[in-house]
Amino acid sequence: MDVSMTTPLQSPPVAPARANAALVVLGVATFSYVTVEVLPIGLLTVIAADLGRTESQVGLLVTGYAAVVVLASLPLTRLTYRLPRRRLLAATFGVLAAATLVSALAPSYPVLMASRLVVAASQALFWSVAPPTVTGLFPPAVRGRVVARLAIGTALAPVLGIPAGTWLGQQAGWRTSFAVLAGIGALLCAAVAVLLPERAATDGGLATGSTPDRRGYAVLVAGTAIGVTGFLTFNTYVTPFLLDVGGFAPTALGPLLLVSGVGALAGTLAVGTVLDRRPRAALMTPLVLLTGALLGLYALGWLRPVAVAVLAVCGLSFSALAVAVQNRTLQIAPGSLDLASAGVSSAFNVGIAAGALLGGALVDQLGIRSVALAGGVLTALALAILLAEPWLPRRLAALRPATGAATPPDAQPVG
Repeated sequence: MDVSMTTPLQSPPVAPARANAALVVLGVATFSYVTVEVLPIGLLTVIAADLGRTESQVGLLVTGYAAVVVLASLPLTRLTYRLPRRRLLAATFGVLAAATLVSALAPSYPVLMASRLVVAASQALFWSVAPPTVTGLFPPAVRGRVVARLAIGTALAPVLGIPAGTWLGQQAGWRTSFAVLAGIGALLCAAVAVLLPERAATDGGLATGSTPDRRGYAVLVAGTAIGVTGFLTFNTYVTPFLLDVGGFAPTALGPLLLVSGVGALAGTLAVGTVLDRRPRAALMTPLVLLTGALLGLYALGWLRPVAVAVLAVCGLSFSALAVAVQNRTLQIAPGSLDLASAGVSSAFNVGIAAGALLGGALVDQLGIRSVALAGGVLTALALAILLAEPWLPRRLAALRPATGAATPPDAQPVG
């Protein structure tokens, strides 16, 4: 992408080449963080055997990681609100590199868990700070495309990063995979220190959203949490669903998950073409598709061609939804964009955890097929909430969404 820079409020203009290079670096960072978060699942048995732990205990390496992201996003973002972005992101990647190296060298399960939680804290801060920082380097007319291109790394991680890390860990030991990710973190630290301009937290015209809206932000957070819960109610148990309802052989699971991953990449690329022109439609359409896909799996998941096609739609829709939510946050954040992004990140992770818990309860009580129905009902509810936002009582505008996530500690309310 080659776009002209606008003059920030307090800093000299950023050269297009430098801004685009910074975007690439932060896109690689999204790829790295998603890979390092989920990789233990692919290496479950290998790590368990090496450390003498059960597979469920190794699974807690991912559960605990997600919990830290939820709990640390807002406090860390508030704590670092006034720090210049370049130094803050360089320090974040330094923590990623150091803590992941400790993971690779961990002599015991407690050390591995502790190092993972430190990485999770750095990820919590990264997701809050990176999108507002990089979009602030570009003019408003193309910021939707910037958000989508930043998310390409997120979409590529399940398709390339996790399979590659799993393969490498199986061939050369799980520690090798973590060591490689630590090396990538060190390169990111150096690259962002060179490429990202030195700016204050409120510099670049992105201290708040372009059209601040407290009510809209509160509704967005609620709709995001419910929608993500719906998708994860199904997606956490997609493997047993495909085996038991779809009747697929275990050997088909890899290609099927690849179909979903390719769909996710396609969704990220597709939504980027409409975010700047029709941001609200870009937010609603993925939820419509996701609801139809989940209900379709409930009704016709036993038909294999339908299951494959709908699985691709699920990946496409959820990926597009994640990008559209971030873009909408940049538009309507009523205060600090970093804190607003932290609130949305927390909503995503709450949805991930709630979906896993709800799906597990449904599988135990009603059977595996019920997760698709429940997921579709919840995404439909999220769609209804977002569609109803223009008609909700104006008194919602007085609420402080996400426990004041959108307003910095010493900032005056907007609007």
